[in-house]
Amino acid sequence: MWTLKMWLVWPDAWKCVLEAAVLLEDWQCGPGVGKERGLSVVPDEEVIEMYEGSHVPLEQMSDFYGKSSGNTMKQFMDIFSLPEMTLLSCVNEHFLKNSIDYEPVHLYKDVKDSIRDVHTKGIMYRAIEADIEKYICYAEQTRAVLAKLADHGKKMFLITNSPSSFVDKGMRYIVGKDWRDLFDVVIVQAEKPNFFNDKRRPFRKVNEKGVLLWDKIYKLQKGQIYKQGNLYEFLKLTGWRGSKVLYFGDHIYSDLADLTLKHGWRTGAIIPELRSELKIMNTEQYIQTMTWLQTLTGLLEQMQVHRDAESQLVLQEWKKERKEMREMTKGFFNAQFGSLFRTDQNPTYFLRRLSRFADIYMASLSCLLNYDVSHTFYPRRTPLQHELPAWSDQPPAARLPLLQEAQAK
Repeated sequence: MWTLKMWLVWPDAWKCVLEAAVLLEDWQCGPGVGKERGLSVVPDEEVIEMYEGSHVPLEQMSDFYGKSSGNTMKQFMDIFSLPEMTLLSCVNEHFLKNSIDYEPVHLYKDVKDSIRDVHTKGIMYRAIEADIEKYICYAEQTRAVLAKLADHGKKMFLITNSPSSFVDKGMRYIVGKDWRDLFDVVIVQAEKPNFFNDKRRPFRKVNEKGVLLWDKIYKLQKGQIYKQGNLYEFLKLTGWRGSKVLYFGDHIYSDLADLTLKHGWRTGAIIPELRSELKIMNTEQYIQTMTWLQTLTGLLEQMQVHRDAESQLVLQEWKKERKEMREMTKGFFNAQFGSLFRTDQNPTYFLRRLSRFADIYMASLSCLLNYDVSHTFYPRRTPLQHELPAWSDQPPAARLPLLQEAQAK
């Protein structure tokens, strides 16, 4: 099973090695991080030799939007990357098994172009429309959450890169024939993320037959479908600006990055994998394992001051047990790559990007049904290294002298 962790690839590196990037700049060795050549695991020693250590310089990572340029790595981090990674690995495996000499860069580019053509030439859209029940899951909660927001006077808009016929058929299946009544503005073939940056493309109205009209757009009307356009014109025509807008998307770069950094919108990320991770985290086995792991870590930190031989022997046993338990916790989520969000005690690169560009994230938009429309999501205060964590085993009375002493200094 592939996991939707942040993947990186150097197309010219040793016959297309795919690797799961768990940290921004440092690789972790061992069974908790995947390094694949074709369908085979690459030994840690080989990877360390390839990269001259376990550190990858920041300038060799992908650019701001996760794209590769020059000698940088390519990030695979969305649902469309799964078939691309699978095809790349399987073709690579075929060449290796049959001793076929090939240029890795050509393989990488051909696979990338084939995946792109499936989208741009409409092959994927036609296949899904022909058997929509096979590819799209019906969820009555989708309509419920949209109706709830609409009933409370919330203005809603849809901005998608998909064509109008595909959007209409999919939304009819998921939401109902009257799906357009729930949205104040519908924009198709927006070409995100260019939609958020290119000021030159005007909106075009699409009629009921899917034909593009010549009319100049002075107002975005409810019930109509518009093609392309740009965010600057959208803001001008709607007046929806700043932190009063909450925009949901499933791609942290194409959907959320520009809106957060350049336009000040609030953003919400849809991460379907979150559902399975939460299910695992709520099991008794996981809770007990993590509780003991945290306790063991605390014991190691506090008892390491004892330097006698007997104490050191106990500490070594604790370290061994802690290492085994850390590997066990990774296996709860995925035997090869661990959790999507965490590697040991560190956040994954994916989570770092997610935390930077998304104000909130959830498994599905229907999660909003659990909250009142006036609910405020407050950010949690994460203790810094020099701050006393809330879970400290020291009683409040014991903490006060420490704080007073720190203030005096």
